[in-house]
Amino acid sequence: MAELHVELVAADRKVWSGDASLVVARTTSGDIGVMPGHQPLLGVLEPGAVVIRTAGESGEGTVSVAVHGGFISFADDKLSLVAEIAELSEEIDVSRAERALDRAKSEGDEAAERRAEVRMRAVAVR
Repeated sequence: MAELHVELVAADRKVWSGDASLVVARTTSGDIGVMPGHQPLLGVLEPGAVVIRTAGESGEGTVSVAVHGGFISFADDKLSLVAEIAELSEEIDVSRAERALDRAKSEGDEAAERRAEVRMRAVAVR
């Protein structure tokens, strides 16, 4: 099966790197799925869950990442995602994210509410 190489980095660290058969991300133009052989692209990432269908010797799996803005670039079966903030779903404390969402709703803090919702969407894919 054809694969693409994925590098997902945040401002402060390398978040995930490996081979994948499909990556789904939210851009300013809508959700996009990138598979091997996709046309070259450059886009702006919207806050949302990035879902990576992994491939390789260890078999298939899924990696879910909460991404809070950034850029996506694809060419020659190499996908780069550069995020302002990125959190692997297993790094997210679900109860803390739920409390943050409740607090943001009660305080009317729309930005905090969006961040908490993105975390909850990433965890839902686990």
